[in-house]
Amino acid sequence: MNVKVILLCRESEGSFQYGNYYREVEDLRAVVQHFREQKYVITAIVGHSKGGNVVLLYASKYKDIHIVVNISGRFNLARGMEGRLDKNFIQRIKQDGYIDVKNKRGKIMYRVTEDSLMDRLSTITHLACLLIPQGCSVLTIHGSMDEIVPAEDAVEFTKFISNHELCFIEGADHEYTSHQDELTSLVLEFIKIHIDKDKDTSKQTRFRRVHKSIHSRF
Repeated sequence: MNVKVILLCRESEGSFQYGNYYREVEDLRAVVQHFREQKYVITAIVGHSKGGNVVLLYASKYKDIHIVVNISGRFNLARGMEGRLDKNFIQRIKQDGYIDVKNKRGKIMYRVTEDSLMDRLSTITHLACLLIPQGCSVLTIHGSMDEIVPAEDAVEFTKFISNHELCFIEGADHEYTSHQDELTSLVLEFIKIHIDKDKDTSKQTRFRRVHKSIHSRF
């Protein structure tokens, strides 16, 4: 399979935006349209962590890309905030307008503004998932040892996306530190099978109905 990959890396300008999911969807839309104007065929979109949520939101809104891979996206966007922002974060951010998130050494890593926090809280994942059409094939990959996004979040996507497959990579962390090759192989295999499914219908059932932790298999 001849695959061309376009890698998008966001660099923060000014304050870190903790939310702004739909703004990033529009950024992705602009990139897709640009490459289509250059006569590229956009076969699939793949996103990791927050990017996983962004590609799902894109699929729910634009419905023009039919293969989507969500790697370690968070289903419950409200979960984990207290761990990062500390207790009473809503009260504190409304009072000060922002919260500075620091590392263990006390160095400020990024600033969360009230607007970006409210944007994140108002992004309802399950409603977006319900809007992803049946004709869009979605794969969620998650590491069983993910320390940032709980593995149970991955299971929640199966409840709301009609055409969804799930794979856990046993022992993988959030960054897939020791599992890069497995991750790459799974993504490319999924894309290839769904590109070819109209040519060989026997491949269509290969990835179905798997919702348990296994060793890099669907």
